[in-house]
Amino acid sequence: MTITTTVEKDGYYEVDGTPQKPTMYLHVIPAASRLRGIIKDTKDLIVCPGVYDGLSARIAMEVGFECLYMTGAGTTASRLGMADLGLAQLHDMKTNAEMIANLDPFGPPLIADMDTGYGGPLMVSKSIQQYIQAGVAGFHIEDQIQNKRCGHLQGKKVVGQEEYLTRIRAAKLTKDRLHSDIVLIARTDALQQHGYEECIRRLKAAREIGADVGLLEGFTSKDQARQAVQDLAPWPLLLNMVENGATPLITTKEAEEMGFRIMIFSFATITPAYQGIKTTLQRLKNEGIVGTPEGLGPRTIFEVCGLVDAMKVDAESGGDGFVDGV
Repeated sequence: MTITTTVEKDGYYEVDGTPQKPTMYLHVIPAASRLRGIIKDTKDLIVCPGVYDGLSARIAMEVGFECLYMTGAGTTASRLGMADLGLAQLHDMKTNAEMIANLDPFGPPLIADMDTGYGGPLMVSKSIQQYIQAGVAGFHIEDQIQNKRCGHLQGKKVVGQEEYLTRIRAAKLTKDRLHSDIVLIARTDALQQHGYEECIRRLKAAREIGADVGLLEGFTSKDQARQAVQDLAPWPLLLNMVENGATPLITTKEAEEMGFRIMIFSFATITPAYQGIKTTLQRLKNEGIVGTPEGLGPRTIFEVCGLVDAMKVDAESGGDGFVDGV
């Protein structure tokens, strides 16, 4: 049997002489599925700058990073003005992550810190569900006690392995129940308290119950980092690079050669923000002027934050909010 299809200039088409109205189906791939696909289908190192608010995220997107990381330390500092000592809770973290993840739903997938999951199995499950609904692509959950602290401070304490695995299991069950591709990253902070071998045991156990990626926090040497990749191969590992933290400086090139699949730079934006803001405010106090470089005015910042897109939406909707320019 032969079927003749004719496409007309107006976009309609005919099938054996019968006019048909064209139908287009647009399938939007969720950020979680895109991140999972990158991990599965490529061998390249996924480099994620740590962002802590809308502006830092917008700048990272403007520069062209393919993935972002919402830092818990940065979120705590920017939203609460407090040190990373377990003070930020689910509402703080989820609200910040949701805002960043939805600046551009078609943009870079967002990996977000989820600390300890903020409670027992029911609270972990609630946290996963809220992160999924927020559009987060991946998250890491750790084995520190609830009264936790930044992974690059001293004095960390972790829960027993069974309690840790309960968190991982609750996370896995919840994402499976919700049919989500969100990437589950199992993190251990046990190195200080229990040593390297215990970290490997915990991560292997997390892998066995369904964690997608592993994260051993606070490597004390490059050799140790390299060994972890080998000991857990071919499971993908994430490296958290905090310059001037517990781990010696490892470049993206070195991390890729070691075999890491994801690399996050938790303080990539908040540390230079502190440095730049403090220098500027000292100049204002001492010299009476901010000293903003020529050409860097309000419009530049607003354009980074979506001004052009906002003007386009208004104009295409028939609005007149920008007819006289901006």
